Amino acid sequence: MGAEEIYFEYESGTKIDRPELTKLLRNIQTGDTLVATEISRITRSTKQLCEIIDHASKKRAALLIGTFKVDFRESIDPMTEGMLKMMGVFAEMERNMTVERIKSGLRHARAKGVRLGRPQITVEDVPKKIVDYFGLYKGGYITKTAMAKLGGISRPTLDKYIALITDK
Repeated sequence: MGAEEIYFEYESGTKIDRPELTKLLRNIQTGDTLVATEISRITRSTKQLCEIIDHASKKRAALLIGTFKVDFRESIDPMTEGMLKMMGVFAEMERNMTVERIKSGLRHARAKGVRLGRPQITVEDVPKKIVDYFGLYKGGYITKTAMAKLGGISRPTLDKYIALITDK
Protein backbone atom coordinates (compact mmCIF):
# COMPACT_ATOMS: atom_id res chain seq x y z
CA MET A 1 0.00 0.00 0.00
CA GLY A 2 1.49 3.35 -1.03
CA ALA A 3 0.59 6.88 -0.12
CA GLU A 4 -0.35 9.51 -2.66
CA GLU A 5 0.63 12.32 -0.32
CA ILE A 6 2.62 12.43 2.91
CA TYR A 7 2.32 15.31 5.36
CA PHE A 8 5.08 16.03 7.84
CA GLU A 9 3.96 18.09 10.81
CA TYR A 10 6.67 19.49 13.06
CA GLU A 11 4.38 21.39 15.42
CA SER A 12 3.46 19.89 18.77
CA GLY A 13 0.35 17.72 18.77
CA THR A 14 -1.00 19.94 21.54
CA LYS A 15 -1.14 23.03 19.34
CA ILE A 16 -4.42 24.06 17.75
CA ASP A 17 -2.94 25.82 14.72
CA ARG A 18 -0.99 23.15 12.84
CA PRO A 19 -0.50 24.07 9.18
CA GLU A 20 0.17 20.57 7.84
CA LEU A 21 -2.78 19.02 9.67
CA THR A 22 -5.00 21.83 8.41
CA LYS A 23 -3.78 21.23 4.84
CA LEU A 24 -4.31 17.46 5.19
CA LEU A 25 -7.87 17.88 6.46
CA ARG A 26 -8.63 20.42 3.72
CA ASN A 27 -7.33 18.04 1.03
CA ILE A 28 -8.90 14.80 2.26
CA GLN A 29 -11.46 13.47 -0.20
CA THR A 30 -14.31 10.99 0.04
CA GLY A 31 -12.87 7.49 0.21
CA ASP A 32 -9.36 8.57 1.27
CA THR A 33 -7.54 6.92 4.16
CA LEU A 34 -5.65 8.98 6.73
CA VAL A 35 -2.78 6.89 8.11
CA ALA A 36 -0.73 7.56 11.25
CA THR A 37 1.60 5.34 13.25
CA GLU A 38 -0.21 6.23 16.48
CA ILE A 39 -2.91 8.60 17.70
CA SER A 40 -0.40 10.99 19.30
CA ARG A 41 1.12 11.61 15.86
CA ILE A 42 -2.18 13.21 14.80
CA THR A 43 -3.14 15.00 18.00
CA ARG A 44 -2.79 14.95 21.76
CA SER A 45 -6.02 16.82 22.27
CA THR A 46 -9.22 14.84 22.74
CA LYS A 47 -11.24 17.80 21.51
CA GLN A 48 -9.20 18.07 18.31
CA LEU A 49 -9.41 14.30 17.79
CA CYS A 50 -13.21 14.50 17.99
CA GLU A 51 -13.11 17.24 15.34
CA ILE A 52 -10.91 15.06 13.11
CA ILE A 53 -13.25 12.09 13.60
CA ASP A 54 -16.22 14.28 12.70
CA HIS A 55 -14.39 15.58 9.61
CA ALA A 56 -13.45 12.04 8.48
CA SER A 57 -17.02 10.91 9.04
CA LYS A 58 -18.44 13.77 6.94
CA LYS A 59 -15.90 13.04 4.18
CA ARG A 60 -16.66 9.30 4.38
CA ALA A 61 -12.92 8.64 4.81
CA ALA A 62 -11.06 5.98 6.76
CA LEU A 63 -8.59 6.41 9.63
CA LEU A 64 -5.80 3.89 10.09
CA ILE A 65 -4.00 4.46 13.39
CA GLY A 66 -1.27 1.85 13.77
CA THR A 67 -3.23 -1.35 13.24
CA PHE A 68 -6.55 0.15 14.36
CA LYS A 69 -8.76 0.93 11.36
CA VAL A 70 -11.92 3.02 11.52
CA ASP A 71 -13.71 3.14 8.19
CA PHE A 72 -16.22 5.97 7.95
CA ARG A 73 -17.08 4.93 4.39
CA GLU A 74 -19.51 2.60 6.11
CA SER A 75 -21.34 3.15 9.36
CA ILE A 76 -19.20 2.32 12.37
CA ASP A 77 -20.35 0.83 15.61
CA PRO A 78 -20.27 2.93 18.80
CA MET A 79 -17.66 0.62 20.38
CA THR A 80 -15.15 1.31 17.57
CA GLU A 81 -15.69 5.05 17.75
CA GLY A 82 -15.45 4.90 21.55
CA MET A 83 -12.15 3.00 21.36
CA LEU A 84 -10.74 5.60 18.98
CA LYS A 85 -11.75 8.40 21.34
CA MET A 86 -10.27 6.51 24.32
CA MET A 87 -6.96 6.28 22.43
CA GLY A 88 -7.11 10.07 22.19
CA VAL A 89 -7.86 10.43 25.89
CA PHE A 90 -4.82 8.30 26.75
CA ALA A 91 -2.56 10.26 24.36
CA GLU A 92 -3.67 13.54 25.97
CA MET A 93 -3.26 12.10 29.47
CA GLU A 94 0.24 10.82 28.62
CA ARG A 95 1.23 14.30 27.40
CA ASN A 96 -0.21 15.97 30.53
CA MET A 97 1.61 13.53 32.80
CA THR A 98 4.91 14.18 31.00
CA VAL A 99 4.47 17.95 31.34
CA GLU A 100 3.63 17.59 35.04
CA ARG A 101 6.71 15.39 35.67
CA ILE A 102 8.92 17.99 33.98
CA LYS A 103 7.40 20.84 36.01
CA SER A 104 7.77 18.83 39.21
CA GLY A 105 11.42 18.09 38.44
CA LEU A 106 12.12 21.77 37.75
CA ARG A 107 10.40 22.83 41.01
CA HIS A 108 12.41 20.24 42.92
CA ALA A 109 15.70 21.37 41.34
CA ARG A 110 14.94 25.04 42.11
CA ALA A 111 14.07 24.15 45.71
CA LYS A 112 17.49 22.47 46.02
CA GLY A 113 19.14 25.65 44.72
CA VAL A 114 20.13 24.29 41.33
CA ARG A 115 20.62 27.06 38.78
CA LEU A 116 18.65 26.16 35.66
CA GLY A 117 19.20 27.32 32.11
CA ARG A 118 22.31 28.22 30.21
CA PRO A 119 25.37 29.13 32.25
CA GLN A 120 25.77 32.88 32.61
CA ILE A 121 28.68 34.25 30.59
CA THR A 122 31.16 36.75 31.94
CA VAL A 123 33.73 39.00 30.30
CA GLU A 124 36.32 36.24 30.92
CA ASP A 125 34.28 34.01 28.56
CA VAL A 126 34.66 36.42 25.63
CA PRO A 127 37.12 34.89 23.12
CA LYS A 128 40.48 36.69 22.85
CA LYS A 129 39.89 37.24 19.11
CA ILE A 130 36.77 39.27 19.85
CA VAL A 131 38.56 41.36 22.48
CA ASP A 132 41.38 42.00 19.99
CA TYR A 133 38.98 43.03 17.20
CA PHE A 134 36.95 45.23 19.55
CA GLY A 135 39.40 48.13 19.18
CA LEU A 136 39.10 47.97 15.38
CA TYR A 137 35.31 47.98 15.68
CA LYS A 138 35.27 50.92 18.13
CA GLY A 139 37.67 52.82 15.85
CA GLY A 140 35.26 52.37 12.94
CA TYR A 141 37.67 50.21 10.91
CA ILE A 142 35.40 47.14 10.81
CA THR A 143 31.67 46.56 11.08
CA LYS A 144 29.94 44.26 13.53
CA THR A 145 29.25 41.84 10.68
CA ALA A 146 32.93 41.74 9.72
CA MET A 147 33.93 41.35 13.36
CA ALA A 148 31.52 38.41 13.79
CA LYS A 149 32.90 36.74 10.64
CA LEU A 150 36.49 37.27 11.75
CA GLY A 151 35.64 35.84 15.18
CA GLY A 152 33.68 32.91 13.73
CA ILE A 153 30.55 33.75 15.73
CA SER A 154 27.00 34.91 15.03
CA ARG A 155 25.88 38.52 15.25
CA PRO A 156 23.63 37.93 18.31
CA THR A 157 26.56 36.28 20.13
CA LEU A 158 28.78 39.19 19.16
CA ASP A 159 26.20 41.63 20.55
CA LYS A 160 26.28 39.76 23.88
CA TYR A 161 30.07 39.87 23.94
CA ILE A 162 30.19 43.58 23.10
CA ALA A 163 27.72 44.30 25.91
CA LEU A 164 29.99 42.43 28.33
CA ILE A 165 33.13 44.19 27.10
CA THR A 166 31.59 47.67 27.33
CA ASP A 167 30.20 47.00 30.83
CA LYS A 168 33.59 46.19 32.38
